[in-house]
Amino acid sequence: MGKGGQNYGSSENLGDLRGDYHAAWSLDVRECEEKYQVSKEYGLSNDEVEKRRQIYGFNELEKHEGPSIFRLVLDQFNDTLVRILLFAAVISFVLAWYDGEEGGEKGITAFVEPLVIFLILIVNAIVGVWQENNAEKALEALKEIQSESAAVIREGRKISSLPAKELVPGDIVEMRVGDKVPADMRVLSLISSTLRLEQGSLTGESEAVSKTTKSVPEDVDIQGKKCMVFAGTTVVNGNCICLVTQIGMNTEIGKVHSQIHEASQGDDDTPLKKKLNEFGEVLTAIIGVICALVWLINVKYFLSWEFVDGWPRNFKFSFEKCTYYFEIAVALAVAAIPEGLPAVITTCLALGTRKMAAKNALVRKLPSVETLGCTTVICSDKTGTLTTNQMAVAKLVAMGNTANAVRSFNVQGTSYDPFDGKIENWPEGQLDVNLQMIAKVAAICNDADVEEAGHDKSGHYVANGMPTEAALKVLVEKMGLSNELGFDTSSGYDGVLRCSYTWNKIEQRIATLEFDRDRKSMGVIVSSSSGKKSLLVKGAVETLLERSSFVQLLDGSITELDQSHKEVILKSLHEMSTSALRVLGFAYRDDLPEFSTYDGDEDHPAHQLLLNPSNYSSIESRLVFVGLAGLRDPPRKEVPQAIEDCRTAGIQVMVITGDNKDTAEAICREIGVFGRHENIRSRSLTGKEFMELSSRDKETHLKQGEGLLFSRAEPRHKQEIVRLLKDSGEVVAMTGDGVNDAPALKLADIGIAMGIAGTEVAKEAADMVLADDNFSTIVAAVGEGRYMISSNMGEVASIFLTAALGIPEGLIPVQLLWVNLVTDGPPATALGFNPPDKDIMKKPPRRSDDSLISAWILFRYLVIGSYVGIATVGIFIIWYTRSSFLGIDLSGDGHSLVTYSQLANWGQCNTWQNFTVSPFTAGALEFHFDNPCDYFQKGKIKAMTLSLSVLVAIEMFNSLNALSEDGSLVSMPPWVNPWLLLAMSVSFGLHFLILYVPFFATIFGIVPLSLNEWLLVLAVALPVILIDEVLKFVGRCTSGIRTSKARRSSKHKAE
Repeated sequence: MGKGGQNYGSSENLGDLRGDYHAAWSLDVRECEEKYQVSKEYGLSNDEVEKRRQIYGFNELEKHEGPSIFRLVLDQFNDTLVRILLFAAVISFVLAWYDGEEGGEKGITAFVEPLVIFLILIVNAIVGVWQENNAEKALEALKEIQSESAAVIREGRKISSLPAKELVPGDIVEMRVGDKVPADMRVLSLISSTLRLEQGSLTGESEAVSKTTKSVPEDVDIQGKKCMVFAGTTVVNGNCICLVTQIGMNTEIGKVHSQIHEASQGDDDTPLKKKLNEFGEVLTAIIGVICALVWLINVKYFLSWEFVDGWPRNFKFSFEKCTYYFEIAVALAVAAIPEGLPAVITTCLALGTRKMAAKNALVRKLPSVETLGCTTVICSDKTGTLTTNQMAVAKLVAMGNTANAVRSFNVQGTSYDPFDGKIENWPEGQLDVNLQMIAKVAAICNDADVEEAGHDKSGHYVANGMPTEAALKVLVEKMGLSNELGFDTSSGYDGVLRCSYTWNKIEQRIATLEFDRDRKSMGVIVSSSSGKKSLLVKGAVETLLERSSFVQLLDGSITELDQSHKEVILKSLHEMSTSALRVLGFAYRDDLPEFSTYDGDEDHPAHQLLLNPSNYSSIESRLVFVGLAGLRDPPRKEVPQAIEDCRTAGIQVMVITGDNKDTAEAICREIGVFGRHENIRSRSLTGKEFMELSSRDKETHLKQGEGLLFSRAEPRHKQEIVRLLKDSGEVVAMTGDGVNDAPALKLADIGIAMGIAGTEVAKEAADMVLADDNFSTIVAAVGEGRYMISSNMGEVASIFLTAALGIPEGLIPVQLLWVNLVTDGPPATALGFNPPDKDIMKKPPRRSDDSLISAWILFRYLVIGSYVGIATVGIFIIWYTRSSFLGIDLSGDGHSLVTYSQLANWGQCNTWQNFTVSPFTAGALEFHFDNPCDYFQKGKIKAMTLSLSVLVAIEMFNSLNALSEDGSLVSMPPWVNPWLLLAMSVSFGLHFLILYVPFFATIFGIVPLSLNEWLLVLAVALPVILIDEVLKFVGRCTSGIRTSKARRSSKHKAE
């Protein structure tokens, strides 16, 4: 190495730099240079850089290979319902093909069913692959946070723009205001008097953090590493020289990258997916049993034998009839599986998504809508979610008529909007001299700006510069100007800070005494239009009082500041500090002999004083104290009600924040997570304190059932909390906006990111993004997520009864598919527009291990399903056996009547003596039968049409029953959801289309119906509403008993 570097050893001793072994924050500057074998003046030599690159590689985040497209496609078929459907489709296709080879008459009709099923599965797979392909975007967004270049010193020369990926441990980097930090680095020296970084996205702190060169203890948390700067954070004030200590995956942001990847590997199925899989497995068993029963019931038709000497002999097997009954079993499978279920669920979730979007919740992953309905714990970040993440002045204290009196004003408003709230009991336009001086200092001793961001409905105002200074500018606007000053409308200024602009016009700023952490204040020297020079100062109240000799009273008179006056001011300070307010004091000085002729000229003798920051304390002495203001990041107005709603709904709220304990506790008391005067010692821990608990104590702490607070939390603490909650059976919604939140967002059952303040990393890791960053939006979304899913019991009952009674097949697979996919589709979709039950947020959340359909709801479905089966089979039998029913004449088409016995034994028709049938009409069609036995096959077309029409009509009326889970149609009439009425009209319209358009009627094997036949359909279908009303009434009367039983059983399960 060259100058300054030749005394150090080679990189052979650096092998242990990969981890935190050196803990650079705990070493002083000289020790750091020795450990990393570099000097800050010379930097590394090019040879040394190459050697270190061989050991550590490049400063970049790893790219993890995701699953291949082929793997993703296969995964879509790893689902019980989908596999049964696939099997049914293959069998249908083979049978259709065989039927065609044998010269069957079905033709295209037979192929419609398997092709439709294949089409459903393909669409389902495409949607699934597209969704999952987006899952790893979070890692890509993380890379965008990384810096692209850095100013580096190597071989004694400064390289002003070296690609950041070429940095190695030991490199010397210069950082300036606005730079993004390229790696984790130890601060070696400050070029400016102060250095502050915005690292909230990584650590969760709500304010920029001051950095120092002094070492800190080795075991401090990330927020305590005051001499370290971290990759991806930004310098907001000052410049410095740093030493690179960690690069790539070893940086704090690299660790977050690894945690996101690990969390995404362990992605669990959502509660909905688990329940659908369980539902599918149960359905498979039921279908298997029913198919076997159908097979056994009908075995006599395709397999017969004679008994000779007590043993079966002379077996006769009909392959044609065997395949026919096999088709019935396949039709049963098709009927039992709700093919439309994936489509309907996707549509319902998509509608839930749209409704949530209207409530400012943008859903990225559809199943997360239903997951919200099961949420039992919401883990919320504080900064920006529960609070506005916009500093605001909450209290202003000015001096009174005497030095022992002060005046307090409460300031309304929770944002940077100057029109958001006002100052209570304010002398509008009548500002006394003391208040004018406070306004002047707050407006001029200030580098921030506030502007309106776009003119959308949110009227969003953003701060440029330090949040505390922006809040002071907003305070100045709320204070207004005294009537004699007024705003000059001819000035051409069109911004929102009119009062601040006016003060800055009256007094011109000619010098700045920058803030530093020793004197804890900032000052500006101003020149009035008359040429008089003044010093305006703001800063920590205690240090300003130490350097103040006087105090200004209400009327502008100056009096000496003695100990009793200080105690009055310090009492106000203490009151504000205990309310978690950050307090700033204001002071000024008029007699500045050294600066009386100074105008900013660099050759002026006074300019030399300003070049040395050590002079600032003496310049800022003999001050006149004028007042103080308390600031905070205020809670959002709607959050307390949202927390109360959660408590009512049985949802536990936990606040997990990187901010300090006192501030977080004060906010939690204010929003209702804790009571105002409640003892919260057992419910408020720092992340570090929680991690030090034993495993059993951690679980006990989380099971308290009340609101909890975790402050100073790091990413790994958040992940551990979410993991423990999930392990104990809770469904966890996690909110966050920073890079530090991303791993926990990925791990939670539903991750919710902030849309305005959120980093891209957090948004990509999340399932849902809140467009307005608002906690109450989550609670509204939970209300939307609680809904039920319906089943296909009626069709199963219909086919089973047909087989059990031995009558001809009443519904063929293609008709069942039409009902499931097309006619059922619009009403099921429209039910997504249902207003929620009025008491939805008073019910506890569904447990994630609750079955998809509760025992009572299953009983209701069985009763309704049985009626559907009886109605569809009944109308089939009525047409064959009755000339009229309930006074409705059915003889108009001229069809022949048979007995029920003949219908049930139609397979023996060839053996009947003198059996004849007459032709009958259907619309313009006429049906003749050369072989009378064809009346039970080709002739059943009218009876099948009646069965299908009853099925469609009952499904439509049953959708009215689904308006509310247990509310009567009297309390929830059909017009509460006009979309459902429209959907029913569409479904009936589609049914009329296939009935009355000859091409479709041929494909579906149906014929047009007469008016009387339609009256019969309605007479048979309408009772379904009455039956469900009775069931709902019983349900309402017994709901209390069922809920307590369910709670006891779930408690028993948990134990």
